[in-house]
Amino acid sequence: MIRYLKHGEIDTDKWDKCVRKSFNSLVYGYSWYLDVVAGEWDGLVEDDYKRVMPVTLRKKAGISYLFQPFFTQQLGIYSIGKLNSEKVDEFISKLPDEFKLIEINLNTFNQPSEKLQKFFIPMKNYELDLIASHDEIRQNYSKNLRRNIRKAEKAKVQLMQNIRPEEVIRIFRENRGKDIRQLDDEAYRKLKQLVYVMIYRGRAKVWGAFDESNTLLAGAIFFRSKNRWIFIFSGTTSHAREAGAMPYIIDRFILHHASSNSTLDFEGSNDENLARFYQSFGAKQGIYYHYNKNTLPFWINGPVQAIKKLRNL
Repeated sequence: MIRYLKHGEIDTDKWDKCVRKSFNSLVYGYSWYLDVVAGEWDGLVEDDYKRVMPVTLRKKAGISYLFQPFFTQQLGIYSIGKLNSEKVDEFISKLPDEFKLIEINLNTFNQPSEKLQKFFIPMKNYELDLIASHDEIRQNYSKNLRRNIRKAEKAKVQLMQNIRPEEVIRIFRENRGKDIRQLDDEAYRKLKQLVYVMIYRGRAKVWGAFDESNTLLAGAIFFRSKNRWIFIFSGTTSHAREAGAMPYIIDRFILHHASSNSTLDFEGSNDENLARFYQSFGAKQGIYYHYNKNTLPFWINGPVQAIKKLRNL
């Protein structure tokens, strides 16, 4: 039986044990991770925590809705046992009708049935298997990527581990972040808190690339989820591209983790330029599903601007 539990009713020890033992375990699903990124979340729980699904909710203007928190690419159902389309549909059906707008991501192993396909949008993800040696992995690099790595070596870019996450966040905000309005001060505060929580738990690496004058050119934050390393966040300066700084960081990260039973998860993307960059490392495309259902009343659903305002997460 699947039950809807309010936040205070959830046994977080049992919840985290389910996420940890699930065949599709991802770090995003742990209670302590959700506490940072989602605040007061609820959950769907089957039997004695055999399967669980986070319910990340908010309320605006009297309207309850579900949203995908920043820094959680995939949530959905985590299952200790087998998981088929019928079970995915059953979990989806248990989401209360009070949620008039649903915009959440399931995980790769949550395949909805054909009858619900109209509510789901396929999303792209790119992953690189790190079982092979670094030399073998590099054989699949694109010519342009090899050129950028040589550029970094020629520019004598220096790699440093365990840099402060604030520095990566800073250069992102000063550059690409200027054009991303959805990321406000609160989102960056949560990111900083999340990275330090992950560092405390031994699940994060923060690497930076510096030029000869010791100026930070680019930084990358990686989260560990079992045998998976997630490329969760990065920042670059205006000079990083000409120095090949970000390709160099990722290549060095691959070098450090090659010949291991692990995967580098690039976390997307549907953006063609990012997808091309990730594929240049030899990463393979996978699919997960975005669930989008809108039952807002006409007086809110009508004006496009009202919808956009409501979705300003």
